[in-house]
Amino acid sequence: MSLMDEAKSFFEQLKKDTLEAHKKALEGIVNEATEEALEDIENADSLEKVKKIQVGIFGKKGHMTELLKNMGKVSANDRPVLGKVLHESRQIIEKKLEAKIIFFAEQEEELKLQKEMVDITLPGQKVYEGHKHPITLIQEEILSIFNKIGYTVVEGYEIEEDYYNFERLNIPKDHPAREMQDSFYINQELVLRTHTSPVQTRTMDKITPQLPVKIISPGKVFRRDDDSTHSPMFHQIEGLLVDKNITFAHLKGTLLHFLRKIFGEDREIRLRPSYFPFTEPSGEVDVSCGNCGGTGCRVCSYSGWLEILGSGMVHPKVLEMAGYDPDEVQGFAFGLGVERVAMLKYDINDIRLFYENDNRFLKQF
Repeated sequence: MSLMDEAKSFFEQLKKDTLEAHKKALEGIVNEATEEALEDIENADSLEKVKKIQVGIFGKKGHMTELLKNMGKVSANDRPVLGKVLHESRQIIEKKLEAKIIFFAEQEEELKLQKEMVDITLPGQKVYEGHKHPITLIQEEILSIFNKIGYTVVEGYEIEEDYYNFERLNIPKDHPAREMQDSFYINQELVLRTHTSPVQTRTMDKITPQLPVKIISPGKVFRRDDDSTHSPMFHQIEGLLVDKNITFAHLKGTLLHFLRKIFGEDREIRLRPSYFPFTEPSGEVDVSCGNCGGTGCRVCSYSGWLEILGSGMVHPKVLEMAGYDPDEVQGFAFGLGVERVAMLKYDINDIRLFYENDNRFLKQF
C-alpha cells in the first residue's frame, strides 16, 4: 500500500474515531512521507529534478497538497493537532528544497564563471593605434598652405538652398549647366550641395562691401556618381579672393604656389580654357606628372600632365548679386576635389578605397 493510500485510509478511520486514538499512525505516515521526500531531494542531481520533486510534493496534485485537502474531514478539535504535524513536515521539506536549489544555482554560477574566465597570463591581442585618415591629412595640409598666405577657413551647409547652390552662381533653373551636375534634391527648394561654391556667395553677402574677401572653404559635396574615380559623396575645397585690381595672373600665381607645396617645387602647371557658369574666363588646371617629370607615361596617359582642378575669374553677375560693382572689384575662385589630390599624391587608382575602412590600406598613411 502506498503512502497516499495509507493516508486516505487514515482519514476514513478518523470519521469514526478521534485523532488522539490515531495520532501515532498519523505521525508515522507523515514521517515516512517526509523521509521519502528528503531522500529524493538529496539524490536529485540537477536543478530540473529538484523542481520536479517540488511540484510532486507542493504542486496542485502534490502529496502535501492532498494531505492538506483532507483537513476538512477532521473535527474542529482535532484540526490543530493535525495541522501542527503537517506544518512541521512542510517546513523540513521546504528547507531541504531551498538548500538544494541554492546549491545547484551556485554550481551553475561557478561553471559560468569558469567558462568566462580570462587567463590574464596569456599574451593579449595587439591593439592598433588609430591615426588620421588620408583624406583628413590632405585636407589639413591644403588648409595650412592657404592659411599661411592669409586665407580664412569658412564652412557652409551640406543641405543647401537651390537658390544659393545654383541661381546665385549664375545658374538659373532653365540653365543647361544644371545638367552637368546630377543632384540629390530633398524638395524643390533644398538640395544636397553639389559643390562648396555656395559658401562664397553666402560669405560675400555677409561682408559686402568689405574687402578683401579671402576665404578657403572645405566640406562634403554630393553628386550622382559612383565608380572607381567618382563617389556620390566626396570632399571639395573652394577658394575665393575678391578685391580691387585682381587679375588672372594672381590666380595662376596662387595655384602654382599651392600645387608646388602639395606635389613638390619642381612641378609646373598649365591652364586650359574651360566653362563654368560662375567664372569668366574659366580654366581647367593641370599639374605636370611627377611620375615621368612631364615627358609622358602610363600614369598621365603619355601627355605629361594630370588634371587637378577647375578655376576662373568670378563672373561679373555673381559679383553684382553679392552687391559688388564688377567695374571696381574683381575676384578669382577655384575648386578642387580632396580625393583627387590624395589619389595623385599617394598614387591611388580607386577612390572607393578611401571609404572601405580596410586597415591594410589605411595604416599605410
